[in-house]
Amino acid sequence: MPHLPLCIETICVKNRQWSDLLPWHQARMNRTRAEIWGEKQAIFLTDFLPIPEELSVDTHKCRIIYGSQILRAEWEKYERRPIKSIRVVEDNSINYSYKYQDRESLQSLFEKRSSCDDVLIVKNGCITDTSYANVAFFDGSIWQTPHVPLLPGTRRADLLDKGIIETAAITIPDLSRYSHIRLLNAMMDWDESPLLPIQALQY
Repeated sequence: MPHLPLCIETICVKNRQWSDLLPWHQARMNRTRAEIWGEKQAIFLTDFLPIPEELSVDTHKCRIIYGSQILRAEWEKYERRPIKSIRVVEDNSINYSYKYQDRESLQSLFEKRSSCDDVLIVKNGCITDTSYANVAFFDGSIWQTPHVPLLPGTRRADLLDKGIIETAAITIPDLSRYSHIRLLNAMMDWDESPLLPIQALQY
């Protein structure tokens, strides 16, 4: 049997409470377990992962490493990385359709950021994600997120479900239609997520 890569879920815990995205994380993990390992028995995360008694009320991220079953959980205090500029890079072969523990392909693109703080990845002419976040763009009236991200994130899924953002095919020439870019990931609520002018993108 071929070696199968491990996957991760990174879940936000604030004030010793699980994020409201927990159902989205759980659904993605169980879907991944079924599609990669053929594991049909669902796992309910709160049954396996009690919040440690010693955990403070500060924001923490719980990093779950799993294969067909949960292997371990790692807890660490969350420190937000400031993002002020983003380098646009292209890679037509990158594949991160599951949240793999091995991020080597993303890291190699991140290292192309030059003096910027992160990269925005273009695949086959279409905008996808940054190295650590989904993205949404504001055109003056609506927020649009790329219709084919590298990895459909849990925050993105929740915002789509609530109608706060919508999907669109977005190419590099389309970027001139937008005024702002917002970075979306599970560790930040919508109103906490980094908001940058479109001029923060560098080519």
